[in-house]
Parts: sequence; structure tokens; C-alpha cells
Amino acid sequence: MTRTARRRWSREFQGEIDGIALGDTGPVILHGYDPPAGGKWIDNVIPGKLGAFERSSGEPLWVSPCEVGYGRGFGCGLGNEEDVIILGPSNRTHRIARMSLASGELIGANEIGAFDQALVFGDMCLTVTPQRVTGLLTAPMLEVWSYARDGERYHLVGRIGPHAYVVFTDTARKRQGVLRLDLESGEFVDTFIDPELPVIHDFVCADDLAIALVGNRVPPRPGQPSGPEELRLEAFRTRESSAYSLWKEVLADESDELPDVSLALDSAKLYLARGAMLEVRDALSGRTLGDLTLPGLDERVAWKVSQGAGLLAEETRASVFELLV
Repeated sequence: MTRTARRRWSREFQGEIDGIALGDTGPVILHGYDPPAGGKWIDNVIPGKLGAFERSSGEPLWVSPCEVGYGRGFGCGLGNEEDVIILGPSNRTHRIARMSLASGELIGANEIGAFDQALVFGDMCLTVTPQRVTGLLTAPMLEVWSYARDGERYHLVGRIGPHAYVVFTDTARKRQGVLRLDLESGEFVDTFIDPELPVIHDFVCADDLAIALVGNRVPPRPGQPSGPEELRLEAFRTRESSAYSLWKEVLADESDELPDVSLALDSAKLYLARGAMLEVRDALSGRTLGDLTLPGLDERVAWKVSQGAGLLAEETRASVFELLV
């Protein structure tokens, strides 16, 4: 039976939200910006601000200007030294910045290459562009490796332990798979999933599990219309040397109107956001555990799950829900 998730709190953010962070403990982190009247800017990069809010009540702890603004690419997470790590565009180039988790004081910043996706971990940050995958040491804020090979384009990245998992396209075959890289060196370890899939729409991994949201629509040639597509989930065990399939399930039969689905994986539970509905599954078996309605989920800017709590950001509002099923 579907029920509405219990909302711990909801708070309006003074400005528009474009990024969030949620750790296992500690405050909720919101990144945003103040849009000007008429939406006109001198620069292409919009100045940013970062705020920390008490996890259980939503009370503001601090809000501070941020070296990282709004634009192409963004990443945010918690470091190992009571700090918040932010990656994204600034007024000159892309930057990585560290701010005090207690006060919002700027600890330091460094210029980095532009990117489309970034993940933040206490020891390492990962960034992705179609041309390369990059590893940066979190506290020193320094790039230590870059991975790229001819005939590959890169899309999404995840991490389990000592490995980075990268969704890529084999440009000759026009099929997608997943690479496994050594996290410390960036060296190629193996091809975890062979490039045999037409498209991987989303990819999450944790706890020796990797789950892909897969479509079967072959990208059309220029001038050709796209055909119908089937949408399915595929789950894999990652501790083996190659992908070991756990389960598969079709979410939508071939149709021109696919649902807007995104994934989160936490504590061996898979969360599927579809419109305002959140479906919770056992990640090992794919068995459905329950369905929840999250008001505002269909208007999401971003959402994250950690330790049974769900952080949902809409355009100007953030909410924390209890995701118990």
C-alpha cells in the first residue's frame, strides 16, 4: 500500500537551489544562488552561496558566500576534516573549494578543469567529462590522475572501495558499458560490463552492488527519428573480477513516452524516483519493499538518500523525509 513519507522538516531557501549534500551524520548542505531581476548577468557564471542546516530540525547553522557558483558541472560533499567540499564553476574557471563545516569559513580553493559530473568522498573526488575522468585528492585539492583512451566517451562515475566505476561509450560500436579504474592511480583495471548496451540512463553503486538503468533504444543516425524503447533495471555483484548478474526487471515496455526515473542506492536498498513516487526495493534481490509518495519529488532539482533519510531539493525549498517502509 502506498503512503506518504513522513516529513521531518521543510524550509524555504533564500535563493534558488542547484546542489545538495547529505552525509551519514551532520548537517544538511544546500548550495544555491540569488537570481537577479530580469535574469541578466555580467558574466556567464552566477555567484554562489552555501548553507548548512540542522539535520533533524532544518534550523540554519550558517549561510556563506561560496567561491563556487552556478553553471556547468557541480559537486558537493563532506570531507574528512570537518569540512565541506564544493566543485564547480567560478568567475575565472572551475574550482574546488573547502569550507569549514562548523562556520562556513573558506579554508582554501584551487583551480581545476571543467567537468559535467563530480562525486565527493573524504579522500578523493572524481570528475567526468566526455573526454576524460579525473581524480583529485580531497584535502590538498590537487589533481593526481587523469584517465582517457581513444575510442571512448565517458558519462557517469561511481565508487566502491578502491575502484571507480565509469559508464562509457565505445564510439566505434556505439554501445555502452562500465570500466573499472584503480582509485589511487587512475589506471585501467578491467572492463566490468562489456560495451553491449545501447544506453545506460543512470548508474549507482555501493556495498559491492552496481545497478544500471538501461534502455534498448539504439541512438538514431542524423535525420532519423528515435524508435520506441524499453526501460529496465540490471543489478550486478561487484566483488567478482567481472560483472556477475544478480537480477533484471523491465520497468516500462517499449514506448515513446518513458517515465522520468532516477536511482539512489543506500544501505542495500534501491530507491527509484518516478514522478512524485519513490519505490523502495531490496537491492540484492530486486524485491519491492514498499512505495512512498514524496510531495515535491516530481519538481525535484536534486535528491539524496542516507541512513534512511531522504533530502529533497526543489527550486527554492528543501525537505527531509523519513524513508521507512
